[in-house]
Parts: sequence; C-alpha cells; structure tokens
Amino acid sequence: MSGSVSMEVCGALATVALSHPGKFNAMSRSMWADLRSVFERIQRDVSLRCVVVVGAGHFCAGGDISEYPAFRFHEESLRNFHEVDVWGGLQAMLDCDVPIVAQIDGNCIGAGVEIASCCDIRIASSAARFGAPIARLGFPMAPREAALVLRAVGELTAREMLLSAAVFDAAEMHRRGFLNQMVAAEILSSEVQAVVQRMVPLAPAAARLNKQTFRALGQVLPAQGASEFVANSYQFASSDEHREGVMAFVEKRQAQFKT
Repeated sequence: MSGSVSMEVCGALATVALSHPGKFNAMSRSMWADLRSVFERIQRDVSLRCVVVVGAGHFCAGGDISEYPAFRFHEESLRNFHEVDVWGGLQAMLDCDVPIVAQIDGNCIGAGVEIASCCDIRIASSAARFGAPIARLGFPMAPREAALVLRAVGELTAREMLLSAAVFDAAEMHRRGFLNQMVAAEILSSEVQAVVQRMVPLAPAAARLNKQTFRALGQVLPAQGASEFVANSYQFASSDEHREGVMAFVEKRQAQFKT
C-alpha cells in the first residue's frame, strides 16, 4: 500500500487525512499527488470555510524512503520529484485561500514539518516531535522546501534541524513560536474543533482576502536569482554520500560517510 491523502467534507469544514499505515503516515509519491489534487479541489469549493489537516496516530514521519532508490540517484528524476511531486502538493496548500489548521500528534518529521509549515494555525499534542534529520540520509533539503521551513520555524531552528539533525518536542516548538497551541494528547481533537468552531462563522471572503494578502507580502522564494539556484540544486543526485545515506536506511544499517 502506497498510502493516501483523502478529504471528508462536513458542511463548511474539510478534513484532510494523511494515511500510510505502518509507516507513520510517511509521504509516498502518490500521496504528494493526492495532496495536490485535494487542495486544488478545496480551492475551487467556495462553500468551504476551514480545513483541518490530520494524520492517524502520527501527523507525518517524513518521506517514504523505501521508494527513494528508484529515483533519487539521478539528477533529472530527483529534480522532478522535488519540483513537481513534492512542491506541487505544497504549492497547492500555499495557494489555498481557505484557512488551514494542522492537528499534530506523534511524529512531525521532514515532510511533516513542510506540510505543517503550509498551515495557518498549528495545534499539537504534548507528545508531538518535530525535526528534519535528513543529514543522516546524506542529502540536503530541497531549496523551496528549505525556504518554506525556514520562514515557518525560524532561521536558528531550521539550522539546528538540518545541520545537527536536532529533533524537538512540542513544548520547545511552542516556545520557539512554531505552534499556536500545545495541549494534552487526550484533548487535542476537541481543542482543534473548538478553534474550528470559532473560525467557521467568520466572514469567508475576508479570510480568503487575508490569505491572499499574506501570500503577496511574503513570497516563499524571492524571484531574483532563485530560478538558477533551484535548477542547479540536484547535481548531488549521483553522489556517493547521497546513495550511502539512503541505502543505509533502506538496508537498516549505520551510514558510513567518507570525507
């Protein structure tokens, strides 16, 4: 099973569920396509006033690394994965004018942090964990994704996550300003619903206009100079370090990175 991203609508509320049983809801390539499709549908539906993004048990534990050997070691296919698959899903979330609430429990790692960074309000249980320890896998975060995370978590936190593979608990991420609220796990769902019930009756056109204003005032990547940088950012695809990091994870062994 490659997982799924599904949507359930109840009145003016859409609930988007990340589901990949047995893999802590790690994002597969098909799930990124689902994410894009779901949020493009939400954007077209003028009856919706709020979206909740949730995962069963865990929010999202990153990418489905079992798929990586099939495409990560070639520059063109790696670029296509990040610029089309991953960024297509994230951009659809960023382009969505409907307010988005993240309901975060358990692991929120890598792709999970990226998805949460696209949400307007983030509420987590005290059991949630946050990070992007891909340095252990021998590759950097893609440029657009890194820019997105840096803006959401702050520069110092982004540097810790990516350069020292730091993983933070919910209390620390709340203190650092990434989370709007941290609550006990047993009341997470009810607290999210309370926030949603405050949002749904508010003026929907005003909410959409506010999101358009936020988007216009804070682009994820500055246009000048970004295109060339992004275009050249996947040349590491065939490197020994990249291959060693991914294959060590797949083969369940310790990676050995040579200088």
